Amino acid sequence: MDVKPIEDEADLIARMTEPDEATRQALSQVGGDIMVLGAAGKMGPTLCELLVRGGAKRVIGVSRFSDAASRQYLEEVGVETVKADLLDEAALAVLPQAPNIFLLAGFKFGASGNQSMTWAMNTWMPGRVLQRFPQARIIYVSSGNVYPFAAVSGTGKREEDAVGPVGEYAQSRLGGERVAEHFSRVQGTPLLIVRLFYATELRYGIIHDIAWKVAQDTPVDLTMGHVNQIWQGDANAYLARMFPLCQSPAATINLTGADVLRVRWIAEAVGEALGKAPIFTGTEAETALLGDASRLLAEFDAPAVPPAKMIDWMATWIKQGGSSLGKPTKFESRSGDF
Repeated sequence: MDVKPIEDEADLIARMTEPDEATRQALSQVGGDIMVLGAAGKMGPTLCELLVRGGAKRVIGVSRFSDAASRQYLEEVGVETVKADLLDEAALAVLPQAPNIFLLAGFKFGASGNQSMTWAMNTWMPGRVLQRFPQARIIYVSSGNVYPFAAVSGTGKREEDAVGPVGEYAQSRLGGERVAEHFSRVQGTPLLIVRLFYATELRYGIIHDIAWKVAQDTPVDLTMGHVNQIWQGDANAYLARMFPLCQSPAATINLTGADVLRVRWIAEAVGEALGKAPIFTGTEAETALLGDASRLLAEFDAPAVPPAKMIDWMATWIKQGGSSLGKPTKFESRSGDF
């Protein structure tokens, strides 16, 4: 792991897209092209660049590309781009064939005010993608929000535990999983459902949200008092190695860090680095949205970037005037409203 502070956005992206030897080896064994659906989202650009830098033969990035700069960036790093709306049947029909697909596209922020789009993107669309590509290996990135809250005294929900989505966003995500599972079974499509818990980087994420509140003397809500965290570079590296886990019927795996972290501890650690005393509000609940990473760690090695290093990088980023994407995670929500 590179322990030096991250200097700027170029350095941040370079760190998150630098493939290690395990990633290079895994990508060398992926036969054929890789297509990323949702390539311009939060994780899509860095995942695409990691795939290219890791030696993938051909990477195709598909998105609506409402921001032309994101398309230009992907093309500059060696990604072949296709502009398409996955809800458009005609556009879906003419997408290139690819034997390996990442399905990252989904709809979260703004979901509470646009329920029909939420269900169309998160439930209907995954099934249509599997119908369109019945022979491909598909890694479908869903959400840890499909689980009910877990006791903070434990390790979080395991893949075999009962689901219990709170709110329409989480319900729509579970709907997408079930529809995808159906087509995986009846078509024989090799599918891996990845339940992601809040990948973090320095411009976005739970640690980012907490750190900026500490820096700006804004109260940190402790009600959702425990969280999981995984560095986005580690999350991308795991995803790049997951194609061998695709199977029919579908398999499921949690993607998150191994530790259950107290929000109070994160805030105090950031505060110590910044020379500021955090302001707190609320009382820690006995439950939180938490996932158990045991299956992930049984398949792969431990994340390269531990929570303490993320916090250290985040504090330094703030001190040197680093940027923010301005997109709060809303992890504090216990109602399921996003």
